[in-house]
Amino acid sequence: MFKYAIALSGGIATGKSTVASLFSLYGFLTIDADKIAHTILDQNTYTISELFGEQYVKNKKVLRKELGKLIFSNSNEKEKLENFIHPLIKEQIIKKAKVFEEQKKPYLIEIPLFFEKQNYPIEKSILVYAPRDIQIKRVIKRDNCTKTEAIQKLNNQLNIEDKKPLATYIIENTKNLKYLQNEVERVKNLLL
Repeated sequence: MFKYAIALSGGIATGKSTVASLFSLYGFLTIDADKIAHTILDQNTYTISELFGEQYVKNKKVLRKELGKLIFSNSNEKEKLENFIHPLIKEQIIKKAKVFEEQKKPYLIEIPLFFEKQNYPIEKSILVYAPRDIQIKRVIKRDNCTKTEAIQKLNNQLNIEDKKPLATYIIENTKNLKYLQNEVERVKNLLL
């Protein structure tokens, strides 16, 4: 299992999804753990309201932003969510990976907490890197939140600098899109 898989990871707001999209232009298939998580949340609204309260569910959808505020500020609640959702995510990733493995060519699994959780026996990994100050600015802009809230979100993951030595390849996302495209192409050439 995961013989052809490459873990794609990074920190919050480093540009993992953009990098995945750029790799798809080269024909790479991608499994997105976040998309799987969103689907699982919405399929399990009853469990979410049981675990965290009815205020986190509306119209059979989990209010992810509200739930995020809770779990990013409370490690016990975060652990409760992770214990529930991570096995379900892994089950779906394995199911999709089995199909991709049959093609006998490299594919990506976008796993935000790949280095933190070490739940997947994947040999090669790509870290999408941006320094913490850039991450903070991007989170503030993307999530329309305060600097304090942005830092709180980042503090829920391993520091980006600590992930660098753990990665097989590093794609730097610190400049413009053209620079990022060149970075993706460079790593793509190393992979193929």
